Amino acid sequence: MPMSVPLLGEFTGEPAKFTGFRHPGCSASVVLRPMDEQVCWADKGFWEPGEPIDSTTYAASGRHLFDGSFTWPVMVLKSGALDHNVVTLAGFADEHGLLLAPHGKTTMAPSLYQQQLDAGAWAITVASPSQALVARRAGVRRVLVANEILDHSALSWVASERAADPEFLHLHLVDSVEGVEAAAEASALVGVEDRPLSVLIDLGFVGGRTGCRSVEEALELGRVVASTSGVFLAGVAGYEGGLKTVEAAGGYFDDLRRLASTLFTEGLVAADAIVSAGGSAFFDVLAERWSTGWPAEMTPRKVLRSGAYVSHDHGTYTDKTPYNRIEGSLEPALEIWAQVVSAPEPGLVIVGMGKRDAPYDSGQPIPLAVRRNGHDRAEPLEGAVEKMDDQHAYLHTDAGLRPGDLVAFGISHPCTAFDKWRLIPVVDGDYVVTDLVRTYF
Repeated sequence: MPMSVPLLGEFTGEPAKFTGFRHPGCSASVVLRPMDEQVCWADKGFWEPGEPIDSTTYAASGRHLFDGSFTWPVMVLKSGALDHNVVTLAGFADEHGLLLAPHGKTTMAPSLYQQQLDAGAWAITVASPSQALVARRAGVRRVLVANEILDHSALSWVASERAADPEFLHLHLVDSVEGVEAAAEASALVGVEDRPLSVLIDLGFVGGRTGCRSVEEALELGRVVASTSGVFLAGVAGYEGGLKTVEAAGGYFDDLRRLASTLFTEGLVAADAIVSAGGSAFFDVLAERWSTGWPAEMTPRKVLRSGAYVSHDHGTYTDKTPYNRIEGSLEPALEIWAQVVSAPEPGLVIVGMGKRDAPYDSGQPIPLAVRRNGHDRAEPLEGAVEKMDDQHAYLHTDAGLRPGDLVAFGISHPCTAFDKWRLIPVVDGDYVVTDLVRTYF
């Protein structure tokens, strides 16, 4: 029977610890980009034409979103909603016996990784080797790359990190013999065949993204991994994105369970093998389908990889969230404030916010409120964004908006919102800045 998945000491389900920006095994801090510890003229939305300000000092200075410290547009994170979402999904995972490995590619924000780990997350998921490097340099000790890695430089780096730090757990997906061979070659090159690279068999579905297209194909690849030196079969994984219904997602989760169970009965994975899936649309279905049906002696580590939940939204995930089916809720944590720059026609205003500032791949921004020029109080706003150019949004509304008015927008699809902002102010319910979140895209 295969050995258990290598972890940080004995497995207890306890979260990995975020240790800050330090190189593993080294007492020296990693050298960050000089501006990363400062707020300055280069940070979009922040109005700092003078000398840079230390980020910690800035966050503690009591700045207000509307006191002249910012220019428009600017995206903010609302602390109350953010905290609620982190705690809510951590509680869901704990209640259903799931390990949470939030998909960090949503935010690429190490400070939010820390908040998620502190709330009980077991690992951080990323989508590419470069993102894995960010997580690693942020001190994350368990990293799951939800893709196949074929880059020999990246695989050699993983092998070297494993050799230098026995407590570093790195997992990535494979769906091809080429992927298995690339991992084995990196192990041999670095000389760590006794510390093999851990991989998960990627099971997809017809018309989906990556992954073997059938359980039988995935089983064959599992047998290849099990017979290949320098590579360790840690379990199976997949992603249900692209499936439209509860029934389709449920059938797919059943296939993942069947794949893992068969690999176990064939002696190719350990009893505590990892089984991982779960975006932010069907995690309730995953919890239900994986609650039973495992072989009697199998105790799988069921890893949920939701990412968009951390900020939620006013569009895509408002419609898709499992909390439309189960008890509980998530709260939209992102707002973009932008200024009306033109009112050229009745019922149409042009807002200084465009594709460089707000996501548009899964729906346009949603107008929420307006602070009319010279007024401190926001009022609800009805309307719709028809389209956006690079720097302008076409907002149709009968609210009589005028140039200078400030409009708050919700966003649709957080995964393409964070990447447009390198520094994001966190604000309380009164829009006082309480923290800063820096992204690393």
